[in-house]
Parts: sequence; C-alpha cells; structure tokens
Amino acid sequence: MPRTAEITRKTKETDITVLIDLDGKGENEIATGIGFFDHMLTALSKHSGIDMKISCKGDLEVDAHHSVEDVGIVLGQAVAKALGDKVGIRRYGEARIPMDEALGEAVIDISGRPFIVYTCEFKGDMMGQMDTQLVEEFMRSFAYNAGITLHIGAPYGTNDHHKAEAMFKALARALRQATEIDPRFEGQIISTKGSL
Repeated sequence: MPRTAEITRKTKETDITVLIDLDGKGENEIATGIGFFDHMLTALSKHSGIDMKISCKGDLEVDAHHSVEDVGIVLGQAVAKALGDKVGIRRYGEARIPMDEALGEAVIDISGRPFIVYTCEFKGDMMGQMDTQLVEEFMRSFAYNAGITLHIGAPYGTNDHHKAEAMFKALARALRQATEIDPRFEGQIISTKGSL
C-alpha cells in the first residue's frame, strides 16, 4: 500500500498544505516564504528520500515563528498518517552528518511517545530571515506531531548555517532508516506490546 498523506491546516496565522510520500525519491516543491527554511526542508526531503510538497502562507509581517512551527506540526502529522499502523517498519534510526567543521546528530524512535532532547547552541540570532531559535521550535513541533522520540543536536561547529543544515540532514537520514520496511519483520510491529 502507498505510504502517502496529505494534510491541510488553516488558522488566522498560517495556511499550510503538506503532501508526502515516504517511499519517494526525495523530490520536492517547497514554498514557505522563508528562504533559509525552504533550504532546510529541501535538504530534509532530498536526504530522507521522502517526496514532499509543502506550501505555507504565513504572517511573515510578524516574523517567521508561526510559519516554521506550524509547518513542523503539519509535516509531523503527515508522517504519522503515512506510517499508519507502523507494521514492518524498522522503528529506530540514527545518523551523524558532518558539514565542514560542524557535526549534526539525530536518533529516532518511532514510538508513539513524543519527546525531544535538543542540544545545539547557535552563535548568532538569524540565518537569513529565520531566527536560529526556530530550529528547535521546528524539531519539537515535528517530533510531537509525528509521535516520535527525537534526540537531535550539533555537539560542535562554528558556523550556524552548517550546524543547522547538519542537523536537518541527520534528521533526514535517521527518518529514512526508521521508516523503512524491514523484510525480517514483515507483517509485524517491533514492540513487545504489539503496538506503537
């Protein structure tokens, strides 16, 4: 069965549509109005192999916060919906991605128990038109709405762009691993409880 999902969410602050295919080739159309965020989401799609169409019209005259947080919400919901009952998935994924002097790390459990541990300190306040604090906001809203436990960070690095991009790429590779179907567990859920 195709593992796809489409979700639309409209509030007074944002109007978002997300369409994903977990078993894609990383093809994407991303338009949030925030150039740096589009760059990060493009990397997330390309390196996870998840096809993504993401459209966001947000109140950027205020700032980027609502758009970034709400895209995380909707993308997380789409991943949860596309995973369905999670039968046969590998469940766990991890990745360490270098980007020049920076290292990004991500460890995932598609557990149904949302939680995040985020460890990254940026030197500056902004990356393009995106506040550096919004990287954590995206990761949190994504993890909680996808129903995953996510430990993510950049333990070292001097360039904020490199640290952020390394984390998004690490998330991508960990997601790819965790969402893949494991032929050894065909028709099974990897849990002693029998459900995730």
